[in-house]
Amino acid sequence: METLLDVSNLVTEFRTEQALVKAVNNVSFTVHKGRTLGIVGESGSGKSVTSLSVMRLIPDPPGRITGGKVLFHEQGAVTDLLALPEEKMRTYRGNKIAMIFQEPMTSLNPVFTCGDQIIEAIRLHQQVSTAEATERTLALLKEVQLPRPEQMMKSYPHQLSGGQKQRVMIAMAMSCNPALLIADEPTTALDVTVQATILDLMRDLQRKHAMSMMFITHDLGVIAEIADDVIVMYKGKIVETGSVQQIFEDPQHPYTKGLLACRPRLDKKLRILPTVRDFMDEQADGAIVERSHATVEATVHELEITQDEIDDRNTALSMEKPLLDVRNLEVHFPIKSGLFGRTSGFVKAVDGITFDVKPGETLGLVGESGCGKTTTGRAVLRLVEPTSGTVMFDGRDVCKLNSAELMKMRRDFQIIFQDPYSSLNPRLSVGSAIMEVMRVHGIGDSEKERKEHVLYLLDKVNMLPRHFSNYPHEFSGGQRQRICIARALALKPKLLICDESVSALDVSVQAQVLNLLVQLRDEFKLTYIFISHDLSVVKFISDRIAVMNAGKIVEMGPSNALYAQPQQAYTRNLIEAIPVGSIEAIRKRVAERDAA
Repeated sequence: METLLDVSNLVTEFRTEQALVKAVNNVSFTVHKGRTLGIVGESGSGKSVTSLSVMRLIPDPPGRITGGKVLFHEQGAVTDLLALPEEKMRTYRGNKIAMIFQEPMTSLNPVFTCGDQIIEAIRLHQQVSTAEATERTLALLKEVQLPRPEQMMKSYPHQLSGGQKQRVMIAMAMSCNPALLIADEPTTALDVTVQATILDLMRDLQRKHAMSMMFITHDLGVIAEIADDVIVMYKGKIVETGSVQQIFEDPQHPYTKGLLACRPRLDKKLRILPTVRDFMDEQADGAIVERSHATVEATVHELEITQDEIDDRNTALSMEKPLLDVRNLEVHFPIKSGLFGRTSGFVKAVDGITFDVKPGETLGLVGESGCGKTTTGRAVLRLVEPTSGTVMFDGRDVCKLNSAELMKMRRDFQIIFQDPYSSLNPRLSVGSAIMEVMRVHGIGDSEKERKEHVLYLLDKVNMLPRHFSNYPHEFSGGQRQRICIARALALKPKLLICDESVSALDVSVQAQVLNLLVQLRDEFKLTYIFISHDLSVVKFISDRIAVMNAGKIVEMGPSNALYAQPQQAYTRNLIEAIPVGSIEAIRKRVAERDAA
């Protein structure tokens, strides 16, 4: 196999007020021509910083590449990218090495059309006329399978869906036929069905253009779908490397074993998910000690729930009177058009759905973006006003409450949003944010009592007392989500709506948050509506699942039964799109690639 990129002993450091942090610590790897190298690890492992170091996009200050070589091989010549002057590096960046970032909306300029941005990228690196660049852009948009490419050229980023924006970014990256494409978490925020189409597209483009790829993700299921070779990173270092088949069949490092185990299982239902910490202990000097295989296997076996236990729980729940009873719920948004903004029609975001939720039950609401599941959750809480229908909560119709009555009832139902950072006031410390909610609703007789309750809640969500005085920007994504859960629990609610509350988290952190939600449900007798596009996550936590499409519930049933025997084609498509990472699927894909 020919070498395209050879990284050796790469070191990238960031200077903080407290210390000098080695985000990438003596990392070495090789990218071969025509192959995909998967880089996997949790947030903070150094995988994104590694890719930015290759592109020389590390902001200085506070970051700096302090050691190593990045050798780019082309036509018999070898160039050290770290030794090039900045002007020369620009001829490589975007031309020979292209990059797709995680969030396409922040990568695209909102004031230019998508077509203009691709045309600009082409003309920057290639000596062609505007007409030639326009023709090439149209061909690229067709190649990435965007509908109505002529219209897409004239569209602005905000007019496109997440999957469409990501296709525009892929088209821009491919515009100069790069030898190496770096994809940094390009599918993390996408629906599983959209993710599957993007992965198929990237595989096809790689084969067609004989291109090499570095694919960065925290999800080993995605790695199984697209990578040929894999490196696993932990705290700035590579802890394991090998072919994708070797990594999945015979992982050697306990961290890799933990990452593989903490993904929600589709073949069995577990009480709680295993985490990385179940497989290894980290000592004070940074050394990693693997826990014994027998102990781990026994732990995982004990976590499995039998079918009898599932049946007993479902029977008990079926005998309860519903806590929430939704009938013929509709939410329609007007379409304004014309000079005077007349209503020309309606978008039926929620179109006459009916369901109930029993006390202590978890109802999973699953579907693609735009299916109406988030609007349903907000309509239940009257954060969005329903157009028609009834929402009976604890015997009272939420739709008929006045503002004072609704304010009082809000103590009984709360929501946890997808993005915890935008849900928290950056100017308030964690303790102040939770105490503010308690003050508004008159919980606690004194500030001292409220503070004691906040410290109790922080302990319940596995946060430390010292975190009371910290601000949101000082925490990781998983920690911020725990804070939002603590804030929701401050009012002692009966119903919690979790709106995509784990979709943006690492699989290991996701497992911890899901385990926490299960633990809190059992301890505080909570009832959940769990909204997600990921059926594997919904299957783990839910007793029943309702599948939504185009504003309607198309299928509903017990989670295990719905997964085992889906009745609707739409549900089957959602299940088939989940990246399972099975050994059989990996072997089949490797064999197909070798044959090609």
